[in-house]
Amino acid sequence: MIRVRAALYLDFDNVFSGLLKLDPDVAIQFAENPGSWLTRLSTSLTVDGPRRWLVLRCYMNPAGWVPHPDPEAGVARLYFSRFRPFFTSAGFEVIDCPRLTHTKNAADIRLVVDAVDALSAEPAYDEFVIASGDSDMTPLLVRLRAGDRRTTIVSPSDAADAFTAVADRLVDGQQVLELVQGEQIDPDDEAEVANFTELPGIPDRNVPMSGDERPDRDEAFERFRTIVTERYVAASSPLNLASLAHELRRELGRSIDDSRWFGFGGFARSLESLELPNMRLSQHLLWDGSRHETPDLTSPAPLAAHGPTLPEPVTRLTALLSLPRLQHESWSPIYRVLSDYVNSHQFNLTEATRWSRDRLVEQGVDVSRNAVGFVTRGAAFGGCPLYRKPPPTAVEIGAAFVENVLSRAEAAAIALTAEETEVIRAWLA
Repeated sequence: MIRVRAALYLDFDNVFSGLLKLDPDVAIQFAENPGSWLTRLSTSLTVDGPRRWLVLRCYMNPAGWVPHPDPEAGVARLYFSRFRPFFTSAGFEVIDCPRLTHTKNAADIRLVVDAVDALSAEPAYDEFVIASGDSDMTPLLVRLRAGDRRTTIVSPSDAADAFTAVADRLVDGQQVLELVQGEQIDPDDEAEVANFTELPGIPDRNVPMSGDERPDRDEAFERFRTIVTERYVAASSPLNLASLAHELRRELGRSIDDSRWFGFGGFARSLESLELPNMRLSQHLLWDGSRHETPDLTSPAPLAAHGPTLPEPVTRLTALLSLPRLQHESWSPIYRVLSDYVNSHQFNLTEATRWSRDRLVEQGVDVSRNAVGFVTRGAAFGGCPLYRKPPPTAVEIGAAFVENVLSRAEAAAIALTAEETEVIRAWLA
C-alpha cells in the first residue's frame, strides 16, 4: 500500500480556541485524546493513500489560557499547559511558544520557519498538514505549493478565503468535530465529482451489514433507483444534484446516512452505480449526454443558472465569503430549527447540524448540512454559541450570524455601502 509521507504542524492555541467556540466538550476531547483523532486523520480525507506521519509538531503557549467553559468546574481558567502531556504521549514534539507581546505568541512564525525548512528535508514530504485558521499562514501555503507539495488546512474557524483557496484541501469545523468524535465524516449532499468525465468503474457496496439489515437496504436502494431514473428520464435540462439529493432524503430518510449512500460512500458514486444511459456528471449537475445540451463547466454559470437569483451585494458575499447561495425564505427556517434543537437536546454540534438538516428537509426547505454548519459557526463566532445557557432563540441566532457575516466582510475589505448592508441584513434576516 502506498503511504503518503506527511508532516503535521498544529497551532494549538488557534485550533483549541476555535473548537471551544463551537463545542466545548469536543474541544476538551480534542486536547485530551489527540492520538485518536490523529489516527483517524491518517486515513481520512486523503487523496493518494493513508498518511504516514514523519513529523508531528504542536506549537503551544505554555502560559496560555481561556475562561473555563464549565462554570461548575470550580476554577476560572483553563490553562493550555494542562494538555501538554497528552500531546507528548501521542508522539507530538511540543514546542513552547510564549507570548512575545500582550496578544501575540511566537507559534505562527515558528511554524512557518519549520515548515519552510522541511521543504528541503530528506526524505521529501508529500503533504503538509497545517492545523490553523490564521490567514497569516497564506504566504507559507503559497511557498509550499510552489514547491509542488500537497497542502491540507485543518481549521475549525471560518478561515479567510485567501488562505483556504491556496490549499489543496480544507478540513472545516464540521469535519474536525467528526474526526475528534470518531463519527463518519459526512461530505454532505453535494459530493465531490470530477468535472465532466466518462464515469469510472463502480465501487463495491462493501459497508458491512447484518442479515436483518440487508433487505431494508436493498428495498431502500431500489426506491432510490426508481426516483433517480424517473427524474432522469423526465428531465428536459440538467438536474441540480443538491436538489435531487434533498428530494431523496425526504423520500428515504435515515436509510441514506445509515448506509452511507447504500455502501458507496457518497451521492455521486451511488448515482454512478445506476449506470443510466449516457449519464454525465459535473460537480453540481447531472444530465443525459444524448438529450441535454452540455453545460458550460468552465465558469460558475451552471450553479448560478440553476440556483436562486440573489441581490448583487449577497452574490458578492457568496463569491468572496463562501456564503451559502440560498433563497431569502430559507434563512429564517435554519435559525428556527437550530433553536428547536438546542431547546430540546443535550448540545452536540455534529448531531445539531445533522438533525437540523433532516428537519429542514422534512419541511421542504432545500438546505444542505454544510449551510446549516455555516450558520452555526457564524452564530458562535458572532457571540451566540448554540451551547449557551439559556439556549439562544431563533432571533438571537440569526442576529449573531448576520453580524458575523458583516464583520467578516469588513475584515476581508469588501466595500459595502449603507444601502447594500441593509439589503444583506434583509436577505439573511
